[in-house]
Amino acid sequence: MSAPADNGPVIAVVGPSGVGKDSLMSALAVSGPQLRLMRRVITRAPEAGGEDYQAVTEAEFSALARNGVFALDWQAHGLQYGIPRDIEALRAGAGGVLVNLSRAVLLQAQEVFGDFIVLSVTARPEVLADRLSARGREDAGEVRRRLARAANPLPEGLRRVHVIDNSGALSTAVAAALAALQPERA
Repeated sequence: MSAPADNGPVIAVVGPSGVGKDSLMSALAVSGPQLRLMRRVITRAPEAGGEDYQAVTEAEFSALARNGVFALDWQAHGLQYGIPRDIEALRAGAGGVLVNLSRAVLLQAQEVFGDFIVLSVTARPEVLADRLSARGREDAGEVRRRLARAANPLPEGLRRVHVIDNSGALSTAVAAALAALQPERA
């Protein structure tokens, strides 16, 4: 599926848990001209907090998938995630649509969306450990597992990748991401 020329790219924001993907995406949507946010559908309880998402049961997710609601869906961390086809409406006239994706589906997303950019968000290991502990959603064992996965590389074959360090002030990461995206949108 290739997007019409007047549609903005899908901008996948990826990185390990605790790196600040959601904070970066929210700040970019406020700071970036015509950048829009796409909400994911997740089989996670609504009270789990974190990002802004549409919570559904596993049965509801399966029904949505069967009915072709998703442009992209996958499983990770014992949950199911979906990106509704509504993303195409958000792309119309946009500078880009920001979406939190798993590294495991990036090549598939690149094929599905055509005009596709990856912002690979990183942070120093000690920063990740502090952030994961502070949010209180994972026990110590899960924090260790998530930190171990943080070093996993992106898949080979991605055409447009920008690495953004979010170890320090969020404003620094936002400026770096906007600078990286500027030539992309020109």
